[in-house]
Amino acid sequence: MSREGALAITIAVTAAVLAVLAWAWWRRTRRDSGLRAPVGEVPVDAAPLSHHEALYVATTRHGEPLERLAIRGLGFRSRADLTVTSAGVALDLTGQPRLFIPTEQIVDVAQATVAIDRVVERDGLVRIAWRRDGQTVVDSYLRPQDASARAVADEIGALLTPTGTDE
Repeated sequence: MSREGALAITIAVTAAVLAVLAWAWWRRTRRDSGLRAPVGEVPVDAAPLSHHEALYVATTRHGEPLERLAIRGLGFRSRADLTVTSAGVALDLTGQPRLFIPTEQIVDVAQATVAIDRVVERDGLVRIAWRRDGQTVVDSYLRPQDASARAVADEIGALLTPTGTDE
């Protein structure tokens, strides 16, 4: 086989792989078109509790850390500023409008080791499980840069702890 023939085959295979990837992403965005990112500002009466620099990793189906959701604004990795407030969690992703997840939509906060193609040391990610449209629960993964994942998860988890119980 000549070099030109090998080059033509390589280009054809590369183009086919790129076409399949584009088609798969297009299908995923159509599948997830009903899901919206929680764009919004922090309520004015909310007290800021902490601020962290983080890497936003992904948002996935709840309990399925390898099934990325193509939610506009949450589809790709990004640097993020995470602000924990008395009313919920605000995320400022690079190039996106502010996202705010109110406390009442947060279902659970935990630590994780793997999400999509990111594997870190044991429990190095923060997983925020939140309810998007009243029934759909999704998991968003963050990698804190200036604090431990445990500390950030505990700060957010403290918002979910019921107070005033008679136990």
